[in-house]
Amino acid sequence: MAERSQYEELARQISAIGAVKREMARGLPPECPPASAAVLMLLQKHGEMRTSQLAELMAIDMSVTSRHVAHVADRGWIERHPDPQDGRSRLLRISERGERFLTELSTHTTEALAAHLGDWSDEDVAQLNTLLHRLRTSFGDCRARGGLPHETKTTATH
Repeated sequence: MAERSQYEELARQISAIGAVKREMARGLPPECPPASAAVLMLLQKHGEMRTSQLAELMAIDMSVTSRHVAHVADRGWIERHPDPQDGRSRLLRISERGERFLTELSTHTTEALAAHLGDWSDEDVAQLNTLLHRLRTSFGDCRARGGLPHETKTTATH
């Protein structure tokens, strides 16, 4: 296990990633906030799903997810249709228009990363990808267990 100071530095670096995310978000078209891009990417990756599944994948509240879904639906980037398993529910899927928009967005994002990381070697970028994937997986494991691991507290009985 790493030293506590390493975790403290990691916490600072993760916090600083917010600045990177904000800079990347500035490159998004005004009609596509980061959460809208996330909705499209998740639907493209995982396919058709209910809003509740999307909320779980995004790790946000259903009401917030519903607002993001309405935003992308209003722009024609997704389609909503009745769930054949449960007529009260709607299934979401990315539309052709959404696919085209996401392709443009992906191209723009890739070009921005290449511009900012142009002096990085292929090995450095590959290592960052590997480590970020590993970090996400570790936190995904925590979420599956119901949250971050806590120190075990023992209670003395008298």
